[in-house]
Amino acid sequence: MKMSRRTFVKASVAASLSAVSASAKAATYPARPITLIVPYGAGGPTDTIGRIVAEGLREALNGTIIIDNVPGASGTIGVSKFTRAANDGYTLCLGNWPTFVLNGAIFPTPYDVTKDFEPIGSIVVDQQIIISRPDLPAKNLQELVTWFKANGDKASQGTGGPGSTSHVVGILFQRKTGTSFAFVPYRQGVGAAMVDLMAGRIDTMFSVAANAIPHIKSGAVKAYAVTAKERLVAMPDIPTVDEAGLPGFYTANWHALFAPKGTEKPILDTLNAALVTALANPNTRKRLQELGQEITPKEQQTPAALTQLLKNDIATWWPVIKDAGIKNE
Repeated sequence: MKMSRRTFVKASVAASLSAVSASAKAATYPARPITLIVPYGAGGPTDTIGRIVAEGLREALNGTIIIDNVPGASGTIGVSKFTRAANDGYTLCLGNWPTFVLNGAIFPTPYDVTKDFEPIGSIVVDQQIIISRPDLPAKNLQELVTWFKANGDKASQGTGGPGSTSHVVGILFQRKTGTSFAFVPYRQGVGAAMVDLMAGRIDTMFSVAANAIPHIKSGAVKAYAVTAKERLVAMPDIPTVDEAGLPGFYTANWHALFAPKGTEKPILDTLNAALVTALANPNTRKRLQELGQEITPKEQQTPAALTQLLKNDIATWWPVIKDAGIKNE
C-alpha cells in the first residue's frame, strides 16, 4: 500500500519529535535521584561493590544515587521488583552471575533474563577462593582433597542456599575431585556461613574474594586456592587452582549494571559512558581491587559485550545446573 504524502509527512514529523524528545531527556538526565537496586542485604560483598560503584557513578553523572537493598530468595525478590520499575532510567539493578544466570535455571522467575532487561555494562569479576576453618589439618589444596576423601561422611561446606554461587561451585568441586561432603545452607546468606566457619562449626566454604579476603588477612580462615588463571592482586600469596593441583577449575562471580527493558538508547548511552568513567576513576579502581575484584577491561564494558557474556554463561551453566538436579528448596 502506497503511503500518501500527508501520511509520510506526519510519520516523519512524529519520528523527528520522538528523537528530539529522547535527546532532550538524555541532555537533562539525571534530573532527579537514581535508585540502584542491590538484590542482597546490606553489608554483603555485592552491596559493598554496589556502594563503591554508586559513588563513582554519582561523580560521573553529577547526580544522586540511592542504594535499595532488596534481599531474599537468592536475589530473585530484588530482581522481580526491578522488573516492575519504570523504564525511564531512574531505577537500575546491580546484577551478578547468580541473579542473572544461575537463578534462571533454578527458580520459576516472573522474568526472562535474556529478554526483560537492558544491559548497560560489566563492572567486575569477583573470583572464588577455597577456604576452611583455621584449624583444619590440610595445609594445601591437595591435602584438602585427601582430607575430604577421608572424612566425606562428616565434612561440611557452608553455602548461601540451593543454587547460590557457593553451592554450585561446591558441586563442581565434588565432581572434579571425586570427593563428597554435606552442604549446609544459610538462609541468612554467606555472611552467616562465614561466622560459623571462623567458629569451626562448619569445615569449608567456596567464597567470593570480597567476602573472604578480610578474614584471610586476619587469620580467621585458611585459604587454599583462587579459582582463576591468575593470582589476586590483593592476595598474591594465594596460589591459583592450576598451581595448587586442580587445573582448569575456573569459576567467578561477575557483577554488571542493568536498566529496565525499553529504556531509551540515549539514556543507556549516558549510563554506559558514566560507568566507563567511574571504572577509570583511580579511587574507584583502588577500592575495588582492595576487595580482590578484577575490573572488566574497558573494551568489554559495553552493552554488547555484557549481552554476549550473559548468553555464553547461560549456555554453559544451565545444562550443568539441570544435570546436577539443583532446585529451589
